Amino acid sequence: MKKSKSKMITIIISSIAVVLVALTVGGYFYVDSQLQAVNASSKESIVVDIPKGSKVSEIGDILQENNVINSSMIFTYYVKYKNETNLKAGKYKLSPSMTVEQVVNELKKGQVIAPSRLVIPEGYSLDQIADRMVAYKPELKKADILKVMDDKAFVNELMKAYPDTVTKDVLAANIKHPLEGYLYPATYEFTGKTDIKAMVSDMVKATDDNIAKYKPELTKQKLTVHHFLTMSSLIEKEATANVDRSKISSVFYNRLKEGMPLQTDPTVLYALGKHKSRTMYEDLKVDSPYNTYKNKGLPPGPISNSGETSMEATLHPEKTDYLYFLANTKTGQVYFSKTLEEHNKLKEEHITNNQ
Repeated sequence: MKKSKSKMITIIISSIAVVLVALTVGGYFYVDSQLQAVNASSKESIVVDIPKGSKVSEIGDILQENNVINSSMIFTYYVKYKNETNLKAGKYKLSPSMTVEQVVNELKKGQVIAPSRLVIPEGYSLDQIADRMVAYKPELKKADILKVMDDKAFVNELMKAYPDTVTKDVLAANIKHPLEGYLYPATYEFTGKTDIKAMVSDMVKATDDNIAKYKPELTKQKLTVHHFLTMSSLIEKEATANVDRSKISSVFYNRLKEGMPLQTDPTVLYALGKHKSRTMYEDLKVDSPYNTYKNKGLPPGPISNSGETSMEATLHPEKTDYLYFLANTKTGQVYFSKTLEEHNKLKEEHITNNQ
């Protein structure tokens, strides 16, 4: 009887051991399979946004939802087991062909493909803003962004939404881009799959919000928003860190009053559609309504966005007799003069002799 009982216990223990071994082996292979790529042969690239302050489990959920990993739970256990505490936020280009280890390594490197915020600097043109938008959201195409920005139906929508800011002036003849100068320089954050129209609308709204405080003065000076943004864009593009913008503003207004062409190089480069460190004599011959060497008065519209300092200078130019200015591109120093003779002398001293 005792032998029979002992034999039974041995069989039960052996059976339990076999089950435990089977579970262990099965569990091992299951976990291992979940650590492997979702699809090892995939060539798909997926842009994944990891927000700041995300917990490991939240990162796992985002990765699983984007089909980058098999299991958020296994990912979380793996990261904690490996004691990987330095996963960085940002946007990453990942693939279903990557293993969990490879994904974790990418998140540790922190070599994000796009910034977590869209920063639009002062003095940026629509072309440059489109580049920033692509860098921020790599799934976007620059051609599509510019197409939306120039779409008259969309511009009309903005005119209805912001009638005091986006007026019929933006669709006037010879305007290169209707929304040029109307996308405010600021830092933006867009979550999820924000489309191009929504992003551009937010930037136009920011312009509308920020120039609201200038509306009484614009009315007083009988200036349209379009004129205001056009002049401030010229000041923005000509200014350096070492210059009082109100002085540059005074030069432009003095030249307009005297019936002189503004002769500002940034308008020439805008007409050419090029970014150059130096404007050449041949460039000044470009046939364009934006070329302020060939045409008197302001160009048809802004040539870039502008910040508050340039806007203030547009409304409050310094009272001077200056008609000329030139900047030393090496030092950033700007020199003002009242006569062409004085201007040429300063150019010889500070520009020609220092090249």
